This record gives sequence, structure tokens and C-alpha cells, in this order.
Amino acid sequence: MTADEHYRTGNEYRRKGDFQQALCHYMEAIDLDPESPAVHAKEMLENILNFYCKDMYNP
Repeated sequence: MTADEHYRTGNEYRRKGDFQQALCHYMEAIDLDPESPAVHAKEMLENILNFYCKDMYNP
């Protein structure tokens, strides 16, 4: 898969509410292309998760 395909797949998972899979695809996209829009998408998703799901990162 290309970085763009990983980014789009991550967006699809995010829309479905599967944030873990979305993050995985965003990270793959970033690994393939550090300038990918997945960088911004990943940051936004992490901010949302940090705000709403504090226990997800801090068990």
C-alpha cells in the first residue's frame, strides 16, 4: 500500500469509530511519507483520544 492508501484507509476506520486501526494506518502512512496528511490526522485523533479517553493511555 502507498502512504496515500494508508491515509485513506485510516480515515475510513476513524469514521467507523475504530480508532486503533486508524492510528495504525496513519503511522504506516507517516513511515512511508513523513510529509503525508496522516501526520495531522494522527495528531488530531491523539488529541481527541487524550481528551475523551484518558484511561486508554493511562491505565
